[in-house]
Amino acid sequence: MSIPSELLQEIDAFLLANGMADTTFGRQVANDGKLIARLRSGKGITTSTVEKIRDYIKTNTSPGGAPDALPASPEVLERIAGALERLAPEAKAGDKLGDADAFVWHADGLRLEAVKKVSRIDIILLKGIDEQADRLLDNTLRFAKGLPANNALLWGARGTGKSSLVKAVHAKVLKKFPNLALVEIHREDLPTLPKLLSLLRQSDRYCLLFCDDLSFESSDASYKSLKAVLEGGIEGRPDNVIFYATSNRRHLMARDMIENERSTAINPSEAVEEKVSLSDRFGLWLGFHNHDQDTYLAIVDGYAKHFKLKSPKINLKAEAIEWSMTRGSRSGRVAWQYIQDLAGRLGKPLG
Repeated sequence: MSIPSELLQEIDAFLLANGMADTTFGRQVANDGKLIARLRSGKGITTSTVEKIRDYIKTNTSPGGAPDALPASPEVLERIAGALERLAPEAKAGDKLGDADAFVWHADGLRLEAVKKVSRIDIILLKGIDEQADRLLDNTLRFAKGLPANNALLWGARGTGKSSLVKAVHAKVLKKFPNLALVEIHREDLPTLPKLLSLLRQSDRYCLLFCDDLSFESSDASYKSLKAVLEGGIEGRPDNVIFYATSNRRHLMARDMIENERSTAINPSEAVEEKVSLSDRFGLWLGFHNHDQDTYLAIVDGYAKHFKLKSPKINLKAEAIEWSMTRGSRSGRVAWQYIQDLAGRLGKPLG
């Protein structure tokens, strides 16, 4: 059925009175974050959905709350808009790409925030991933020189140094090429990636765009914006931007999700091809795997020497092994957690 003329007015009044986003309203009413967007575009609606919307509004509107519909008078609407604008906090201006060497992208204000001190460790402390480090460093150096380089996907086991390597490589290259900026975008902000790229395209700095813990669920369509940007879109990736991502999943989607797509699709091979092809947009794949005990102990020993944590009272090897057993894992992250505990017991700061 067509949308009742007053229904959108009722919805707008409720959203305005409750400070609720369109997507939140849609999920609460019909488990569909895009419901309101479709209604605004003129798509049809079932009678049962209309009833669900009105029942939800009625149930969640307190006495004396919002009216059933917004006033039709343009003057009244203008006054409401003006009042809301005056009440809203002033938008924070974004930092410029020349203000720092690292930034975080904020999708809510479409702005960059400078990071004065990046949380990272020196590349010499990253043990057991020498081959991955060499290949990523070489790729990043070529990019910083203005030469062709590939987008990189660092995939594999948790805590094995994927994101640490990206930040460490940036720091090392930055010493020789100070024009290389690190820009982090959070996975949930990917729909605004085209806006960010438009901003970076205008800069004369080379930008290493970084997304940590990238993966997608079956109902997630934000991968499409990333896929078009990496390769295949009209504009594509700007010449001064390269994209590095880390993920626990080689194809950026869970194995059971791939199997489910195959089992329910008319054409199983095409069902997953669209999503799996996203990982093909990364020309450089680097796999990370759990460490053996010797590598794990080498990481612990390297940290202990670097931060001067050796003590005759501490059996470093025995403690590190026991620590890994309680965590059920041997990884760079577990080694770092042990070092933090050791430094705290010895009363020595890490820095």
